[in-house]
Amino acid sequence: MHSWYYRLSVGKQLLMGAETEFSLLPFKLLIAYFAMYAFLPSLLNDKKQVLPAGLKLLAVLTFSVMAYRYTCYYFTDPVIYGMDESRSTIFSIMDVWMALLDIVPIGAIAVVIKFVRIQQQSREKERTLMKAKLETELKFLRNQTNPHFLFNTLTSIHALALKNSDDTPEVIMKLSKLLNFTLYESRKAVIVVGDELQMLDKYIELESIRFDGKRDIAFISEIDNEYEQIAPLLLLSLVQHAFICGDGKNGVESAVQIDIKLQSGLLHVQIETSKDGSDQGAPDDSNGLANIRRRIGLLYSDYQLDVEDGKELFKAGMSINLHSHAEI
Repeated sequence: MHSWYYRLSVGKQLLMGAETEFSLLPFKLLIAYFAMYAFLPSLLNDKKQVLPAGLKLLAVLTFSVMAYRYTCYYFTDPVIYGMDESRSTIFSIMDVWMALLDIVPIGAIAVVIKFVRIQQQSREKERTLMKAKLETELKFLRNQTNPHFLFNTLTSIHALALKNSDDTPEVIMKLSKLLNFTLYESRKAVIVVGDELQMLDKYIELESIRFDGKRDIAFISEIDNEYEQIAPLLLLSLVQHAFICGDGKNGVESAVQIDIKLQSGLLHVQIETSKDGSDQGAPDDSNGLANIRRRIGLLYSDYQLDVEDGKELFKAGMSINLHSHAEI
């Protein structure tokens, strides 16, 4: 740059710089847009297009440098800066190198920004699809609980009806309340623990009536906050599974111990069910336990479920941090 340039005011220097940048901007934009919308998509979509896309990019870069140099030689240097004296050739090595240093970083930055945006959009799309998949799976698992629960309860009523039991009307009334809960309340994402425990009480009463004293059922709950929120049917499903495991058909009395504690959002459940040692006639509910485990995993990030299923004892221990909601 000639010494006269530095004698100009700062405002005049800025104006000349802005005019220069504005006149050369189209060639920078050309390489930037071609790299973002032609080169990069070809590179990402088809690895076989790397060489053709690279050659096209090189051709566009060559054109941009040539146009850049022609503009500098015939416009910016003589018109903006008034350089009328003898100058070097249009494509001297130094001039071409300076043109590349001015053009290539713009294209490189554009490619990096576009690539980052594509990656972000791809991850967001993947998260959206995964969320939809998990929500569909969770809805399917929750819906499986309803017909399973209904089937077992209707079996209880059928057994009472065969004996002409006076408890049948009461059981039907309890069943109607349970059905209202499973059909409507279970559609909610969460309910209060108190409501879930009330349904557990009703279900255990139904089981007590059905077995007519042949089962020793102990239900203990210690809850510090009945308004703590929990996924619906979670406890009910696990307790139901425990009853099914001990539902042998050999007429042997069995015992069920249910211990539920909730303190500061930490839920602990211990269930033990004695079995007749043969499991003859007991229904297979392995899918039910798998559904329970899967549902917990979808709903909570901090949990533990341990199950021991032997011939003489079914034992389940579940711990859940009710505040550790999993991100679906």
